[in-house]
Amino acid sequence: MDILDQWRTTLEKMLQSYAELPYTLGDVSTYVVASRDGNHFFLMHEGWQGNRRIHGMVVHAEIRDRKIWIHYDGIEGSITEELVAAGIPKESIVLAFHPPYVREHTGYAVA
Repeated sequence: MDILDQWRTTLEKMLQSYAELPYTLGDVSTYVVASRDGNHFFLMHEGWQGNRRIHGMVVHAEIRDRKIWIHYDGIEGSITEELVAAGIPKESIVLAFHPPYVREHTGYAVA
């Protein structure tokens, strides 16, 4: 299996494990969306919390230029740390939610 396919599998499994956690505050579903080209991965919430509509992205990751770009990380413990624990090197992960001048100080890839 190619390294990019391994990363795709790791991302999908990781996000799916979060999607399976029960949402305790209301009638909210959590699900994974993966793009057809296999390079964009989303974890989404959708439903109702009382009279309040819940709909939004929890995680957005993309595989681009042989790196995993984390565009949004709304996981309390950080999806990025889990990717590193799963064996993905820090130099292969871009914290895209930080501007480039900040990324160079994070210990992760700049771009």
